[in-house]
Amino acid sequence: MTQNKDHFTITFAPLSFDEVYQLADDPANGAIVVMSGTVRQQTDGKPVIYLEYQAYEPMAIAIFKQIGADIRQKWPDTNTIVIHHRVGRLKIGEISVLVAVGCPHRGESFAACRYAIDTLKHNAPIWKKEHFTNGSSNWVNIGACEEGENN
Repeated sequence: MTQNKDHFTITFAPLSFDEVYQLADDPANGAIVVMSGTVRQQTDGKPVIYLEYQAYEPMAIAIFKQIGADIRQKWPDTNTIVIHHRVGRLKIGEISVLVAVGCPHRGESFAACRYAIDTLKHNAPIWKKEHFTNGSSNWVNIGACEEGENN
């Protein structure tokens, strides 16, 4: 069940770290963990000019809400969950995703935040098109971006 304090959105507007932190803030929190995903300047050694994100919004929001429900089942003391993802054209250094989780203790906040971003990347219908300096581009599901990285 989604709590009234939780906030899930997909937007073309730039994401605000301060706004997400404020949405996650609650007097019952002992910790708020915020994960910020940003557009990096290269992928697999190839220089990137910009990224273009698209999402199937109704399904993505439903998955965000399911992530929230899963977090509340695994970490029942969770007070707030915020997931914001941006779509459209993003330049190097811009924020593409913000996830914040507020809990009474830091351990559960870290674990829940990591669960949220990992699950989002593997389950949400969000794709990015990488545009490279050599003129090439390719679409990838955001979950595929993590396949070579360590967990």
